[in-house]
Amino acid sequence: MKKFLLVGLGNIGATYANTRHNIGFDVIDALAKEWDLEFETGKSAFITRKNFKGKSLVLIKPTTLMNRSGKAVRYWALKENIALQNILVITDDLHLPFGSLRMRGKGSSGGHNGLKDIEALLNTPNYPRLRFGIGQENKRSHQIDFVLGEWDSEEQKALEERIERAAQMSLSFVVSGVQNTMNQFNGT
Repeated sequence: MKKFLLVGLGNIGATYANTRHNIGFDVIDALAKEWDLEFETGKSAFITRKNFKGKSLVLIKPTTLMNRSGKAVRYWALKENIALQNILVITDDLHLPFGSLRMRGKGSSGGHNGLKDIEALLNTPNYPRLRFGIGQENKRSHQIDFVLGEWDSEEQKALEERIERAAQMSLSFVVSGVQNTMNQFNGT
């Protein structure tokens, strides 16, 4: 059975819950909730598993904090013997408008410290990622406050639907592959 690693990036703890930076956790949580799955504490991550349409899925939320996410991704990819092209990292993107979803089969970190760490520990930028737009903060000096801030009331109204769409994209990646998913979903 082909294995896939779905990774939601975020920071653990109540301080970070419901913040823009934790959208990767939110997408993974939506999948787990849909299937009534419980997370266990594993090495460097909360982990759960699901068989889906003939595929074996390993869902993780790194417990290493965002900037050290690579440790968890590398560990679970090696432990589960999951090919690089079957890893999907779900993360926030400051440079995309709120709610925009963009999947790529490879790419740069775009200045995202979690992606930088994953790239460093996997020794390549060639892994699939799904970026969830959180909107662009105009004042660069307040970027940290913005990404670690909670969603505003307008964003809250659309958030559930956008998280569901990101979850659908993640499952499409598993079933149809990165290229077909990009063709069907990017820009929606």
